[in-house]
Amino acid sequence: MFIEILAAGAEVAEVKSQFGFWEALNEGGVIAYATFIILLIMSFGSFYILFTKLFEQQKIYKQGRAVRSTFWRSNSLKEGAAKLDKNSAYRQIVDDGIQAQEQHSKLTDPVEAHDWLHGSLARSENAINAKLAGGLPFLATVGATAPFIGLFGTVVGIYRALIKIGSSGSASIDVVAGPVGEALIMTALGLAVAVPAVLAYNWLQNRNKQLAQQLGTFSNDVLGYMASDGSVKPVVTAAPAAAKKPAPAKPAATTAGGVKTPPKK
Repeated sequence: MFIEILAAGAEVAEVKSQFGFWEALNEGGVIAYATFIILLIMSFGSFYILFTKLFEQQKIYKQGRAVRSTFWRSNSLKEGAAKLDKNSAYRQIVDDGIQAQEQHSKLTDPVEAHDWLHGSLARSENAINAKLAGGLPFLATVGATAPFIGLFGTVVGIYRALIKIGSSGSASIDVVAGPVGEALIMTALGLAVAVPAVLAYNWLQNRNKQLAQQLGTFSNDVLGYMASDGSVKPVVTAAPAAAKKPAPAKPAATTAGGVKTPPKK
């Protein structure tokens, strides 16, 4: 009885090893391995871009909070820029605006200062947005092509199954299980790579739009500040002052007759 149980367990283990993941890839041969490696590279690249872009975006969100709390409390743009991080996206806009203002007086062709400053700030803003959008086309490409790469492996697996059926003259499950299993695995891998890439692309794209709106608002505020010589700038709410505790009331004085008189104000 015990020997029969061990024999049955050995048979199950042998079946599992025969139709495992790596056995299915071995069944597919070079094409299956090549498809798997391509999908693995796509998946690694997608997650690498996801985490690096999240780090960049979070950094700019943090810089935006610093701008709202410290920058507009400064007396000049140069003083405010000195309070920002050296590699800050907001400081890049300010530095480009200051440089454009200094270059305007050197132009031989008369150009209105507003147009010159607006164009310079817009170029700076577009450069930052282009840097934020870097890598997103790769995510879009992975999301669009990974299912078809997996489908290619599926087609090859089914083709191998048909060849085995034709060569053996039998369509039993043990003949077609290997190639069909390899085909289904390729389809699953393609979807597993494509779905996270599409979700990451849409999420990062939405966050980039929010950052672009914030950068555009800041660029417009800088332009208004420079065009008005510092007269126009966003209203910065002052920090709430600590509430003063009321002074304790003086006790009423008592006369010799026991009558209490109110304290003098």
